[in-house]
This record gives sequence, structure tokens and C-alpha cells, in this order.
Amino acid sequence: MTSARSFGNYDLAAALADLIDNSIKANATSIWITIRFNAGYPLVTIVDDGEGMSETELHAAMRPASTNPADERSPDDLGRFGWGMKSASFSQCRKLTVLSRQKGNASGAVWDLDNIDGWTMGVLSSDEVAQLQDPHLPSDQGTEVRWTNCDRLSEGGEIGSEAFNELVAHARRTLPLVFHRFLEGKAVGRPRLSIHLNGQSLEPFDPFHVSHNATVPLEEETLLVSGSPVRIRPHILPHYSKLSDTEHEKLGGNEGFLRNQGFYVYRNDRLIVHGTWFRLAKFGEMSQLIRIGVDIPNSMDEIWKITVDKSDAQLPTLLRNRLRQIVDGLKGRSSRVYRSKGGRIDRPGKVPVWSRYTRNNEVTYRINAEHPIIASLLSSDEGSLASTVITLVQSNFPVSAFVDDANLRPENISQTVASRTEMKALLDMTIPSMLIANDNDLSAMIDELRRTEPFSANWPMVKEYLDAKGWK
Repeated sequence: MTSARSFGNYDLAAALADLIDNSIKANATSIWITIRFNAGYPLVTIVDDGEGMSETELHAAMRPASTNPADERSPDDLGRFGWGMKSASFSQCRKLTVLSRQKGNASGAVWDLDNIDGWTMGVLSSDEVAQLQDPHLPSDQGTEVRWTNCDRLSEGGEIGSEAFNELVAHARRTLPLVFHRFLEGKAVGRPRLSIHLNGQSLEPFDPFHVSHNATVPLEEETLLVSGSPVRIRPHILPHYSKLSDTEHEKLGGNEGFLRNQGFYVYRNDRLIVHGTWFRLAKFGEMSQLIRIGVDIPNSMDEIWKITVDKSDAQLPTLLRNRLRQIVDGLKGRSSRVYRSKGGRIDRPGKVPVWSRYTRNNEVTYRINAEHPIIASLLSSDEGSLASTVITLVQSNFPVSAFVDDANLRPENISQTVASRTEMKALLDMTIPSMLIANDNDLSAMIDELRRTEPFSANWPMVKEYLDAKGWK
């Protein structure tokens, strides 16, 4: 039982997700999670309004390895090993208490790792259940899981409020992603699920952002693997210039777009693995907008090697070749989204960074000295040096190498793209001098911004920036 504490790679969010799986299996429609700081000795309760368990069912559920992973299960069963509740709970606490009501009858059981000699499990009477239960536990049916002595949620038996709040905030970000289809009411054969964490309702977070009109959902494909269907649906996310700050931050997550590209594997509508290429591709700037949904049934757990904590899986060999083909085809589409936002010199009424000239059938490209930013630099005290640098860049452009790449590998050529942060920094540097150049006429300055690259091509983001500054 103590060994179960090290099964899987649980953090607080993953452990809570495993218990939510059990609530979903019990057909719960509402789940209440409470995580109390409790003066540095955290207390966690997870309550649902599912079907509950009889005393016999509860005692069976409390057994270690209570089910055989090889047994045939209901197609919507999110469990597998019969370890989920125990391993998830003990990964965070030393004392696990489970209270349940079914048809109004109450039962309860306790595992305490500090008092487990002779495999003694505590059994609670209905009166003891009534004294312990959370107010959210329904009187007719439902289940409450209670964690006490949460030594894994602390260091040396205690935890500071700042570290505690970080754990809760991480869970608040993670659970809406893992269960977004259930929260949206899109899980097959399931009613909409509501999850409350410390009294606040969790809003679903769709990693594909399909509600945005600039997201490109591609055609779905279904493959049969060992007789079971695997559904594949790629998406190309919007360029950052079309996202608000909130959308961009949420879609990027803690590690940014670069680390969140790739496959998103769902098992019975529950997100298992995300942000991986399964070694089919490298993480790259030009592919960071690609996210591919892969739906698998629970009958394929053995083939995908789903882990106990449901945090990892391995891509079956039978799928590798087809998925590699899909990935290769998507890379060009993602990079085109970025290249379309790069430097353009053929947009009527716009001020480009580069200018194209033809003379005697020869084509040359020069940095546009009339571009507001460049013109401001050339007229500054450092104008002479700036002019020299521009001449150096123009006269040493690697034409031959560029032509070779354009002829042989055009799909591999990518625009060096300023990030959202860099674009804002560019605006910070540009606007003061541009405002002065327009005699402090805010409207005229904004009109010039709208005509000037790269701001013109990224106008939704620029407009949001101006609105945030109060520059209407």
C-alpha cells in the first residue's frame, strides 16, 4: 500500500483528475473540490452527486488493485487498474477517507498508512459518516473522498501559503483542459459536467480554440487499429496577431506555444497526453500552431501503454507511418500562417519595410528609407551609422543561397517572425517618435500605424495594444 504512493507521476492536479474520472464513471453531473490551507496542514475533499456505492461496493473499491486491467470494461469507463483512487490519494496524503451514499444509505471506510498493521481498514458507521461529511454530499446518493495528513502537499509536514496557492492555481489551470469536453457538454453520451474548485466554477478550456474564426479545423480521418477506431483531427491555430492577450496566454500555457504543439490524445473524451510529437517531428517555430486531436477508445489501453496515472502513452507502431505523413503535410500549412504575416511589399496603400526595384530587367531589393521607423533612425544623431548599416545589409544579401533554397526547398523557407512580446516592444519604441512626426495628432498617428508594416499585418493585436493604453 505504501508502494502505491510512488505509482505514476502525480502532482495535485493529476491526482484530482484521477478522482474526477471515478465521479464521471459514477454518472456525476456536479463535482465540488475543496482544498483548504488549514494553517499549513492541507485538507482536500472531492464530492460528487454520482450514483454512490453500497457498503459492499465501497469495501471492494478500497481494495488495492480492485480490478483486473485485462477485464472487458464499459466503453465509457475511464479507469483500468483499480488503483486510481488509492494511488492518486496516497500520492498526496497518508490518510484516505471515503464516504458514500446510495439510496439514502451511508457507508464509509478509511485507510491510514500510519495505522495499517495487519491490513486493518477502518469502517465507519452511518452516524460517523454524518458527522464527517461535507455539506455538498447529497443526502440520497453521492461520494466524498477526503485527504488528510497531506504530507506530499507539503515540505517537512508544512507548506507556506504562497506554495500552496501555486498548487491550487496549477490545478485550476489543468483540470479545465483535461476535462474540457465534459465541461462543454461534448463528451459522447454524457450530460454537461460542472466542477467547482473552492467555490469557483471551472470554465472549459479548448486547446484547439475552435470557437475562434481564424482557427482552421482540417478534415477528420478515422483509422482502424486492431479493429478499434482511432479518430484524428488536425487544427491550425490562429496567428498570435489575431488573439487577445488572454487568449494568447491561455493557449500558450506555462511553457508557451512551442512546447504545446503536436498531438493531443483523448481516451473516452478525457485528455491523456498533450504537447508531444511522439518523436515523429521536432518542436519548431514554424510548427507551433499545429495541434492534432487523436481520439482512442479504452479498449486500446494495452496497445497505447496507458500508465496508471493516465499521464503518458506510447504511440503504437501501426499508426506511426500514417501520423508521420499527416505531420509532414501540416508543417507547410502552419508555416504559411507565419509567412503570410511576414514582410510584404505588394500590398497597395501599405508602407513596406523592403522595396522592390527593376531596372534593365534586373531586380533589386532595398530597405525602404521612407518607412517611419527607418526614417526616424536615419534622421537621428546616429543617422550616419544607421545608413552605413543599411547599406551593408542591402549589399550583402545572400541572393544565391536564397534562390537555391527557393528553387529546391521553398516549403522550408520561413519568415523570421517577431513574437508577441517583441511586437509590443517595437510598438513601445515606435509610437513616441511617430506621434511627434504627426504633430501629436493621435488620429493621424494611428492611421499611419495602420498603413505601416509589420503593424498593418498584425492589426488586431496592435488595436488591442492601443486600446489597453487608452489610445482610441
